[in-house]
Amino acid sequence: MIELISEPAGIDATQAINHLVTNVEKVIRGKRRQIEMVITCLLAGGHILMEDNPGTGKTVLAKTLSQCISGESEGENVLFKRIQFTPDILPMDLIGTHIFDDVNKEFIFKKGPLFCNVLLADEINRASPKVQSALLEAMAEQQITVGDTTLKLENLFFTIATQNPIEMEGTYPLPAAQLDRFYMKIQFGYVNEETELNIYREYLNIAQNLIDLQQVLSMKDILALQVMAGEVFVHEEIIRAVSNIVRQTRDHQDISLGASTRSGIAFLKCLRAYALVKGRTYVIEDDVKETARAVLDHRLVYRNKDGKLKALDTIINKETERLAKLKLYA
Repeated sequence: MIELISEPAGIDATQAINHLVTNVEKVIRGKRRQIEMVITCLLAGGHILMEDNPGTGKTVLAKTLSQCISGESEGENVLFKRIQFTPDILPMDLIGTHIFDDVNKEFIFKKGPLFCNVLLADEINRASPKVQSALLEAMAEQQITVGDTTLKLENLFFTIATQNPIEMEGTYPLPAAQLDRFYMKIQFGYVNEETELNIYREYLNIAQNLIDLQQVLSMKDILALQVMAGEVFVHEEIIRAVSNIVRQTRDHQDISLGASTRSGIAFLKCLRAYALVKGRTYVIEDDVKETARAVLDHRLVYRNKDGKLKALDTIINKETERLAKLKLYA
């Protein structure tokens, strides 16, 4: 039996999410699936890593999303910060530092860019492991530590990180522990020929659209949608399928490091959020296939190139075929 979730007064989840997607598409053309994945990750309460070549729109997507959401004060956007990662950046450039107040004759803490709602971590793999570790605590615990003091981050804290798959000289590949903190990793990709032609024709209007974007949801709405996503119904067999997929990654001959229990929990959260993005109050078999690679692929270590191309797909297909035979909601 499917349990219906209750919607907070004044918000229709399907209408609100569709409005957000449509608004983002005024700037980001031909990328509806990628937009839906970013919003899925946002509603799941996680963080997302986008990897692709320069100039595909990764940075613009982060800016666009932040401009569509209003902050605590009416008319203000949520607090958006962008950090351009470089080899010489220091942890204090993210966290903040103590400065001396000449008036009060004492040191005060000046907050860094991590104290925001939407964080764009641009080219994250160009930062040193020490800086990556500073971001790791913020993403994992939604807090940072300064000396003996622990400071909480904002209730809404969403990291969109990007990395460039080319020009790897001088970069620091993210370790498995860091990658595991990202609920999803997606490829942004190039648009099709027709969409690209339209972008060339309308690039001035698109740039203006970014300036003129309306706030279609509030931060309070996003937090409410996160709660609603957590209440989406997941059939027992789909939970079993998630468990089977995660466990099979540990035993597959082409995978040397399989998925963790934490990744299985992230998988379930993303399934619930994706169902809500698609306008449903329950998860279906197709949701597993649509989200599994984005949630799991970056967490696995493969033994060879062929394994990377085939191993996970084989595991996912086996479980989705099993679910299809069960006809869960027939």
